Amino acid sequence: MAVDVPGLVAVVVFYLVILVIGIWASRKSKKVEKTCAGSKSEVTIVGGRNISVLVGVFTMTATWVGGGYIMGTAEAVYSPSQGLIWAMGPPAYLINFLLGGLFFAKPMRSKRYVTMLDPFQHRYGNMFTATLLLPALVSDILWVACILAALGGTMSIILGLSSALSIIISAAVSIIYTFLGGLYSVAYTDIIQLSFIFFSMWLCIPFLLLSPAVTENPQTALLNQTNGNSWTGELELADAGKWADEMLLLALGGLAYQALYQRILSASSSAQAQVTCFAAAGTVFIMGIPSVVIGAVAASADWNQTAYGLPPPYERGEAGKILPLALRYLTPTWVSVLGIGSVAAAVMSSMDSVLLSSASMFTQNIYKTTLRKQASERELQRVIRVSVLLVGLAGTGLAFGDDSVFAFWLVSGDLLYCVIFPQLICVLHFRYANTYGAISGYVVGLLLRGLSGEPLLGIPPVLLYPGWREENRVITQYFPYRTLAMLSSVICIITVSWLVELGFCHQFIPESWDLLGVFEDKTEAEEDEVPSPREKKNSILNTKF
Repeated sequence: MAVDVPGLVAVVVFYLVILVIGIWASRKSKKVEKTCAGSKSEVTIVGGRNISVLVGVFTMTATWVGGGYIMGTAEAVYSPSQGLIWAMGPPAYLINFLLGGLFFAKPMRSKRYVTMLDPFQHRYGNMFTATLLLPALVSDILWVACILAALGGTMSIILGLSSALSIIISAAVSIIYTFLGGLYSVAYTDIIQLSFIFFSMWLCIPFLLLSPAVTENPQTALLNQTNGNSWTGELELADAGKWADEMLLLALGGLAYQALYQRILSASSSAQAQVTCFAAAGTVFIMGIPSVVIGAVAASADWNQTAYGLPPPYERGEAGKILPLALRYLTPTWVSVLGIGSVAAAVMSSMDSVLLSSASMFTQNIYKTTLRKQASERELQRVIRVSVLLVGLAGTGLAFGDDSVFAFWLVSGDLLYCVIFPQLICVLHFRYANTYGAISGYVVGLLLRGLSGEPLLGIPPVLLYPGWREENRVITQYFPYRTLAMLSSVICIITVSWLVELGFCHQFIPESWDLLGVFEDKTEAEEDEVPSPREKKNSILNTKF
């Protein structure tokens, strides 16, 4: 396939514009560092806590509207085995932001945390916090791989450009401006990227509906059926467990992403953080509508009337690339180029956020507090940049492979949902949660998730839940096993914490068995706070006279 030179030039210009804006924002970041009362690393991580509501809404929405969201939603709607009812991204992310604003934004922002791991560090200490970084890091790397894979497939179809080259160039641009400017570069480039996504994706819709290959009557385009399967899809009772599991994974698992709290903690107040979440809930839902329409139109199209021909994409195993295929074969060339620009914008708007979130947690919660407590601000800045580079390279390396963007998208949040989300609920909303309970919940959540298997990573299941099926020697679980692991972890944290505290406080368990020093520190703190009898007497006398 020949390279589309005009389209390639247009994409290169777009990349240069984003890069220039990112570099400009990095200079703004340096100016803020000189005037901000906080540390330089805090300016890089949370923007000096002076990101406005408008900018916050743009950057929060842009982070979630990535390549996985755009292409994964279109893939789900188009696939005959799924359909609209399986396109969970828009409603799940709507729920995610509403819950974030109601239950998580205020307790996180009011205590002026810098990262999502700070509350764990304050209550449980450095060692346990370090173990939480691992699943968060793995999830971020998979997320980077997901969005880069989406872009590589899109560019190879529309521009005729090598998928590998597309992935490398896009990753390099995102890494460079995130490397230079931190949250300021991420936030201001997100404004341009999200605006471009909105404009270009909605512009493509009329051309898709009016395509001769879709229908002569655009009003009935979305009502047509292909191979007897409606694009709306069906949900059978046997599949309900799998559907609920994936919906909850996206809706609740998103509450355990550092990228979310980076925006919440960058707000100037708790109220502003909540408003940002509520506003982003509406915008992220709206941004998913074009992908739904594209998937529905592709399912309604007669591909034999296009240059693509038969068999259709699904039968060729190219359902994961349905969005770029629809743009290339069902719209004019210049429209499809705008479409590739929107996917590129979506990829970079998510990738830069993921890179910065992982780098922030490692620098703030591991390097600064455990490895190098005396590290200077300049040293911390360098660690953030090196971390951005390493996470970007790791995600880029994984992007060369899987054809299903939707599968990568789901797996990227698995560990967060099963392991970190239960911990986050308990550390913020259950004051009795302690280190013993947290460790137990961590092990239970990780063990149950691991034993359930993962086809994408080639891990066979050890635990087979009711309703499992085997197709082509691959076992698929239709029981909500992820949610079971999450709930088991929550119950374990609360139960073990309560039993251990009961045992130590009532001396059922000897104090010498408190190996982690949880109740020893608590006892000392209570002794410091409780006045002696003489102090009480002096206080009463001072009050009277």
